[in-house]
Parts: sequence; C-alpha cells; structure tokens
Amino acid sequence: MSMFELVCVTHRGLCSDDLPQRVSALCRGGVSKVIMREKDLSEEEYEALARQVLAAGGDKVVLHHFPRVCQRLGVPRLHLSLGQLEADPALREQVKLLGVSIHAPEEAVRAQKLGADYVTAGHVFATDCKKGLPGRGLPWLEGVVNAVSIPVYAIGGIAPDNLAAVARTGAAGACLMSAFMACPDPQTYVEGLRQITD
Repeated sequence: MSMFELVCVTHRGLCSDDLPQRVSALCRGGVSKVIMREKDLSEEEYEALARQVLAAGGDKVVLHHFPRVCQRLGVPRLHLSLGQLEADPALREQVKLLGVSIHAPEEAVRAQKLGADYVTAGHVFATDCKKGLPGRGLPWLEGVVNAVSIPVYAIGGIAPDNLAAVARTGAAGACLMSAFMACPDPQTYVEGLRQITD
C-alpha cells in the first residue's frame, strides 16, 4: 500500500490546549496536512489564528473557506466546499493545492472537472459532528474512490478501529478532527495510527 495519509481537520472548540502547539505536535507525529477549518470565525479572526497555525505547521497547513486570507498571507493551499468552487471556478487559479469537500461520487467528479487536487469524502461513519445521521459507509467510500483519479480522503467518525478498513477502500488517507483535537499526546497518537496503516 502506498503511504496512507493522515489529515488533521482543526476544531479549536474541541482542543483542550493551545491549537498552534497541538498542530506542531501533530505535524511532528506525521500528519501530512492540517485543514484549518474553524467555520465560526470571522475572516479577520480566522486570519489572525491562521498566522499562528501556519507558524506551527508550515506548508502542511491548508486554509479553509477564505480565499482572500490565502492571498493576503501568500498561502497557495485552500480547501473549499463544492458550492464555493462552483460559484467561483477562478479560485482554482489562485492556489497550487485545492481541496474540495464532497458528499457523493458525482460531486467528486464535478470537483475533479473543476480542477480539485483532492477531495474529502464523508461522512463515512456516524460522527458527533453530524448527530443522528448514519454514516454513508465503506462501500460508498469505495464508490467515490473509483469515480475519480484524484486522491480521496475519508472523513467522519474515523478512529483507530476502522482506519485499516478505510485504507483498504483505496482512499489516499483519512481526516480526523475530534481524535486529533482531544488526544492527550498528539505526536504519539499520530505515530500509533501510522503503525496501523503502514
């Protein structure tokens, strides 16, 4: 199996300590990307926090939702919803790395046609972030993987006990939010997860 990537999606509300410090530890442990989500912040607040997180995580940090913050900070990595990209396809040209969140195989195809470099596909398993909604499941994830040629990262309810099964679908990696934000020793936690998929 080629290197299965672990991606952190941030949620500072779940983070028991300093978010930039945690990002630094997760990167030392071996996460390949940090998608800085923080959907509740204003653009100004987001930019201020992004400066700190970028200082901690460097070029692993992918900014989310605010293309103008990417431009102002000179960050060539952006993650968008499919709706955002469809509303403004020219955003593709602003960045070197573009990620898109999708929730169906046909959405992954649309994202790829618009120039996405990767997609996050979810939610795969039931998760607290989407209370009461059943997960879409591993066969669904495999369908997304087979629909596109770009990397697909699974998101939603990913945990140590299902990580190997996710890797077997052909997904390029998995995104974790709650686990990475709340684990007591982030670096050791990531190193442990990497052993599962290596």
